[in-house]
Amino acid sequence: MPLRTLFLNPPSFENFDGGAGSRWPATREIESYWYPVWLAYPAGMLEGARLLDAPPHYISAEQTIEIAKDYEFLVLFTSTPGFPGDIGLARAIKAANPKIKIAFVGPHVSVLPEKSLRDCPVIDFVARKEFDYAVVDYAKGKPLEEIAGISFLKDGKVVHNPDAPQIQDLDALPHVTDVYKRDLDVTRYNVPFLLNPYVSLYTTRGCPAQCTFCLWPQTLSGHPWRKRSTDDVAAEMAKVKAYWPEVKEFFFDDDTFNIQKARTIELCAKLKPLCLTWSCTSRVTTDFETLRAMKEAGCRLLIVGYESGDQQILKNIKKGATIERARQFTKDCHKLGLVVHGDFIMGLPGETRETINNTIAFAKELDVETIQVSVAHAYPGTELYDYAVKNGFIVGDNKMVDEGGHQLAHIEYPGLPADEILSAVHRFYDEYYFRPKAVFRILKKAAFDSNDRKRLYREAKTFLKLRSARNKMVKKHSDDAAAELVKA
Repeated sequence: MPLRTLFLNPPSFENFDGGAGSRWPATREIESYWYPVWLAYPAGMLEGARLLDAPPHYISAEQTIEIAKDYEFLVLFTSTPGFPGDIGLARAIKAANPKIKIAFVGPHVSVLPEKSLRDCPVIDFVARKEFDYAVVDYAKGKPLEEIAGISFLKDGKVVHNPDAPQIQDLDALPHVTDVYKRDLDVTRYNVPFLLNPYVSLYTTRGCPAQCTFCLWPQTLSGHPWRKRSTDDVAAEMAKVKAYWPEVKEFFFDDDTFNIQKARTIELCAKLKPLCLTWSCTSRVTTDFETLRAMKEAGCRLLIVGYESGDQQILKNIKKGATIERARQFTKDCHKLGLVVHGDFIMGLPGETRETINNTIAFAKELDVETIQVSVAHAYPGTELYDYAVKNGFIVGDNKMVDEGGHQLAHIEYPGLPADEILSAVHRFYDEYYFRPKAVFRILKKAAFDSNDRKRLYREAKTFLKLRSARNKMVKKHSDDAAAELVKA
């Protein structure tokens, strides 16, 4: 029998969407939880294993420590913002269960394995990048020295075993939805722009795009694009339809679901007979024919990374897309009746007051259904991080989140203070959602669906409460900075 293994997405800040499925770890303006897809793969390979996703199930640190007493091996998915709290939890678990072995996985330890091990000696090893087979091999008794892709301390020195080869045969991996069915309550997962309840999974790994800020392709999954067969995806989707008849939407959370036209159209032909409602990620380079095939196969919504309304910034971050292409893509989506959730980032290289205004104006012009506006975060291991460090743009102690896990601006440029970037995020939301057109769209939605009405009301209360608190914080930072200047 393998070691009795607990796969853990740990408790953290309240409403913190921080690991195992989140590409942008932070406490959200509105409560959101992504599925711990990465942990589900190895959890499906080991008899007696359990996947514990603490945040959406409201499992406290104390309860997690108690649960961990019954296990011999802990695999914890950590993130850069959550790492300080995660190592405190690991120490407490080790104190309560001294015989348990502990491995940390995820982007943070993939990039900083030695620092992670020295920051928390109770960690027995870290698995770098794709960790599926590394942790399974250990649970089945393989010695540390023989496991590819891991780092560990031996006699006070760090041993870095050679990298593991990237997984090519994705069909050989278990279906993550079998693990969800066994271990998770799908009604606990919520993303404001997806239908509720929803279930998410991957059909590919990796992303060939070179975006300098993007965390996972540079640290975890890699750039080479690998795909499951369309038959395997269709078989899983037929199964999940039977598993959860109450689920209203399935979400393909690939880095870039539809990057290859032929494969997308082939998969859509196999999804169409299932009569599912589904959504996915998309690049603006997707053409009309592909979008039409997706719509006809049940696609409802696309998550689209527009990032900026300034062409030079898109060039700076190697987005591989143009403003004009983004406009045409959005027009195509509107024409087909595809809903778009647009992602934007404030504070990317080249940002100025003028480009901020341009991006807000661009977003209003696109007029997509919903938006998410994030602060640019330079995660270790990304090209953006190297750029920001090299040019001295990282602010102070490099804090990415505040005491509640909410995003902080930790990059600033000459003439554009970090607090002004953070303030721009709130202004962006205000100017976008308080337009008559956007207000009418929300009220219309609430008027015709009582479930949406309750949900929108709850989310609006949460958003406005956080908005008020964050505006006060920004004002305090600005006042403190002004006071320091007066003293000087």
